[in-house]
Amino acid sequence: MNAEQTLVALSDRSPQVAPDELIAGLVPPPQFQDVSFAGYRTDDAEPSQAQARNRLEEFTASAPTQGFLSKLFKKGRSGPRGVYLDGGYGVGKTHLLAAAWHANDKPATFGTFVEYTNLVGALGFARARDDLSQMKLVCVDEFELDDPGDTVLMSRLMRELTDAGVKIIATSNTLPGALGEGRFAAQDFLREIQALADQFDVYRIEGKDYRHRGLSEPADPIPAGQLEAAAERLEGTVARDDFATLLKHLSTVHPSRYGRMVDGVDAAVWEDVSTIDNESVALRFVALVDRLYDRNVKIINSGQALDEVFTEESLAGGYRKKYMRSLSRLTALSSQ
Repeated sequence: MNAEQTLVALSDRSPQVAPDELIAGLVPPPQFQDVSFAGYRTDDAEPSQAQARNRLEEFTASAPTQGFLSKLFKKGRSGPRGVYLDGGYGVGKTHLLAAAWHANDKPATFGTFVEYTNLVGALGFARARDDLSQMKLVCVDEFELDDPGDTVLMSRLMRELTDAGVKIIATSNTLPGALGEGRFAAQDFLREIQALADQFDVYRIEGKDYRHRGLSEPADPIPAGQLEAAAERLEGTVARDDFATLLKHLSTVHPSRYGRMVDGVDAAVWEDVSTIDNESVALRFVALVDRLYDRNVKIINSGQALDEVFTEESLAGGYRKKYMRSLSRLTALSSQ
């Protein structure tokens, strides 16, 4: 190990987050600490990008209407109670969401969908709702419904927050009316899904994946015999793990804590990467990649190429968009 390197293992980290810390921790991740609307680079060939940015600037500048009068006159209010950004991966939705958080009056929260569902699990629905009702803005990134229980939970939470006058902005790569499609019997929950859709003014952002910057696949894996030397050249805090061991460890940590698990890490070294053939394991890995991307953690690996980490069946299934977003982010992190 070189003198400018601290070696750790993610598989040794099992962070615990006290319930009282959860609300305080709902802020943009390090990569988005200084973003702004002005810093969002729009593509002139895709006018939907500038339109979405302008709509969010307008929405964050508007004042929320909270309290008793909000509930009394909510049926007569004009305009949407939330904005929903739909679009493919790599079009800058998270940048815009974080920019909205920075621009809006505080208090405000910023978190992923799974962090909000974990918040309700940790605090109970009533306390989570009451705490979030004090916010002027609630930002929900990566909005997705992976099971029917979450459908009912989030539908009710969003409805009660907007009834309290809280502004909500959500991002996803699935239109609100199609949430859960291909993953569970969405038609059985159509009423709840439609209730969610009714909360939002939907903006579709078109465009190419900016993360690739001309790249179409992750960097090549490093031969096992050369991984040690490559890892030695990395600086800062380096997390080195056997890939199979890391995947097993992820099952012991709630995905909402993955961000805390990778805090302070500058680079990740994965030994003997292999294809993940279990859906639950693959989805946990997707959540880990999201948190590594939030922190701009460089990745190098031996074994299989990172674009072979998901099976063909997974890439063709109901979670295809999640896996494709993950491959996009793996390309960016491994090609730094």
